[in-house]
Amino acid sequence: MNAESDERRDVAGSAASGPAAGEGASGEPVFGSRAPHFIQRSRALHLSWQVGVFLVGLAVVVIGIIMLPLPGPGWLVIFAGMAIWATEFVWAQLVLRWTKRKVTEAAQRALDPRVRKRNIILTTIAVVICAAAMAVYVWKFGFVMPWKIKE
Repeated sequence: MNAESDERRDVAGSAASGPAAGEGASGEPVFGSRAPHFIQRSRALHLSWQVGVFLVGLAVVVIGIIMLPLPGPGWLVIFAGMAIWATEFVWAQLVLRWTKRKVTEAAQRALDPRVRKRNIILTTIAVVICAAAMAVYVWKFGFVMPWKIKE
């Protein structure tokens, strides 16, 4: 564990001198803790910092999971919790990097003219099927508001 912590301190130290926050001298992302240097110097303080970051991130992720079936931006809140974890933990940085790559690839695929044409055609077919189903329902049962249905 000591070697891992020392390695993170070295990586974090090189990140501070890099061209941008979170990037090394070669422009590649730097993994590890982004805690202030005075916190990283003390092992006990750094460990308590990591516990605090983990608990705050966990609270945000749990709130996001609760929001999934409820109205609200559940996935956005979950990714915000992951971003909080990514300020301190390498595994969260790797997950966020993978997620960003997949979202970028999906966005590029969605912008492809053939895919857009297919999506428009499928959406149009789905709307026509729904409209036909509603028309059959209204034709068969009539248009009655739910609170006026007689038993």
